Amino acid sequence: MTSSYPSLTRALAEALVDVLWFIDGSEDEQMDQDDAVKVMEGVAHVLSTLPCDQRQALIELVGEMADAESNRARREFLEAFPEGFGLDDAP
Repeated sequence: MTSSYPSLTRALAEALVDVLWFIDGSEDEQMDQDDAVKVMEGVAHVLSTLPCDQRQALIELVGEMADAESNRARREFLEAFPEGFGLDDAP
C-alpha cells in the first residue's frame, strides 16, 4: 500500500484538521458542546507549546492545505487555524 501523503507530518496534520473540522461543525446532537470546547482548547494548548520552528512549519503546512482546498468553508477554517489554535502566538 502506498501512502498519498508525502510525509508523516502531512498525514497527521490532515488527520488533526479533519477531526477539528468535524468538532467545530458539530451540532448538539452529534457532540456535547462543552466537550467540544474542551477538545479544541486542549489542542490549542498543545500546539501553542510547540517550539517556534515547529509552529512555523505547521503554519506553512496548513497554509498549503488552505491553498489546495476547494471547499470554501473548510478553506476559511484552515486560513483561521493558526490564529484560532495559538500557532501565531509567540511564547
